Amino acid sequence: MRFELTTDQRDFAASLDALLSAADSVAVARAWAAGDHAPGLALWERLAEQGLTMLATEATPVELCVAFEALGRHAVPGPWVEAAAYLPLALGAEVDGVATVAMPYALDADVADQVYAVAGGALHAATVGAALTSVDRSRHLFEVTVGDAVDADGDLAAAHDLAVLATAAQLLGAGERVLADAVTYVKQRKQFGREIGSYQAIKHKLADVRIALDFARPLVHGAALDPTPRAVSAAKVACADAAYLASRTGLQVHGAIGYTQEFDLSVWITKIRALVTAWGTPAEHRARILDSLVGSA
Repeated sequence: MRFELTTDQRDFAASLDALLSAADSVAVARAWAAGDHAPGLALWERLAEQGLTMLATEATPVELCVAFEALGRHAVPGPWVEAAAYLPLALGAEVDGVATVAMPYALDADVADQVYAVAGGALHAATVGAALTSVDRSRHLFEVTVGDAVDADGDLAAAHDLAVLATAAQLLGAGERVLADAVTYVKQRKQFGREIGSYQAIKHKLADVRIALDFARPLVHGAALDPTPRAVSAAKVACADAAYLASRTGLQVHGAIGYTQEFDLSVWITKIRALVTAWGTPAEHRARILDSLVGSA
């Protein structure tokens, strides 16, 4: 099957890229990591005005994936998966303001207007507890205490799969950004009088990343068109593997500078590492794929 975005979907992606590029999303992510949420909340409002919080209920999963790929490409901080993908389907209504849900920890619960948790197959209100540390400094995780059940008529299983798919799209966008930055860098960095990008070993590493991302993208699109549990898990596994390969390769070609917090590459490397295990580890999703194949045999 050959899948291509429609003109409207491509225009939507271009408008998000333009908005996020002008917003200096890296500076927003760094401020968020440092505890200054004002720039991130201002960007949240602008993106909400563009309809991102309505995509789960008012659009198709394809548009949602387009949006989350842009969020990953620009390293936008905040509980977007929770508020714009999971909770609208779990609650059966669009979320008003910033909201998050513990899976098992609540992302950015310190700035959320509403905090939820899932227990006993139902959605509950929750209160914020102790803070935890994430490898991604812009992801602030918190323990929660489960409270009363929420009167919601949403589909928790469908909500979970949409959140997994949104995370996969974020990983795809982050991997694409790392690859683009790595290609730019190897054309500038010289060693022994030559750009390091002219060496075959470097070309092969970057080509491997390009192939991995290109193979992951159709799985995201396929899962968006038919979001079965198997398709969603396959997309998450492929995007996690491809983005992680991009982060490792990007770090290798940049050298020691890639480790430093001051260098922008670190923003995506740490985000990718955190997203790989968010909303289900690769092992959990591989097990779900296996169970679906064995069960259908």
